[in-house]
Amino acid sequence: MKEMTVAHVILDDVSYHYGHHKALQDVSGVFPAGSLTAVAGPNGAGKSTLLKIIAGVMKPQKGRVIVAPALKGKIGYLPQISAMERDYPLNVRDAVSTGLWPGAGSFPSFQDGALKTRVDKALEDVGLQDFALRQMAELSGGQFQRLLFARLIVQDPQLILLDEPFAAIDAQTIASLIQQIMAWHTQGRTIICILHDLLLIKKYFPESFLLAGKCMGRGHTHTLFEQKLLSFDLDMAELVTPEKKVDSAFSIQDSAFRIQEEGKQ
Repeated sequence: MKEMTVAHVILDDVSYHYGHHKALQDVSGVFPAGSLTAVAGPNGAGKSTLLKIIAGVMKPQKGRVIVAPALKGKIGYLPQISAMERDYPLNVRDAVSTGLWPGAGSFPSFQDGALKTRVDKALEDVGLQDFALRQMAELSGGQFQRLLFARLIVQDPQLILLDEPFAAIDAQTIASLIQQIMAWHTQGRTIICILHDLLLIKKYFPESFLLAGKCMGRGHTHTLFEQKLLSFDLDMAELVTPEKKVDSAFSIQDSAFRIQEEGKQ
């Protein structure tokens, strides 16, 4: 008998439109537990909308998103850095500690040594240990993104959703944060990450989901490169929406997939 693969997220004909603009149209697919997937496509392809729907920030206007019940309260969503407010009067340590809110309540007391150790370890993991008392508004773009990753580390999610985490930051920070993503992947967390950099996608992301309003292709990244669906010679804006749905190894009807039951890992 074929072994069942646990699905953390299932998309079933998901559609969403803004007025007359169809951002997403009949998008389907499966993200298995522990998978590391890059979402690629041209600007305006619906990538951010899809991530918001998976995160529960928005609801699909048609179709459905099934997230494993065991992931309730264990989803970490990082929007684009340009959408984040940075002028709150918080220092770096306090900002990172907000990742503890779901379990420890608002503004957890650092008299609890274990909580302080957890936050300080996250700051060390992203290279901000010397910035703990600096005001959040004083950080550079790369440092602010490191802060947001430290907050995710403290939050300890099992499903991690990243919307263009490397946009407008320096190469050294990108290298550091890629290593954090690899560490999460090694730990068995499910990661869905919107990216434009095909070099990063090919080198680090085993699975890809190609989006241009509709799903253009999905599956193993190297297979998509072999099929020229991902290509260094192709401008993402040149993608043409297919006339019919793309066949996929990730099929909702595929009995090899099952949703993770609540309370089971």
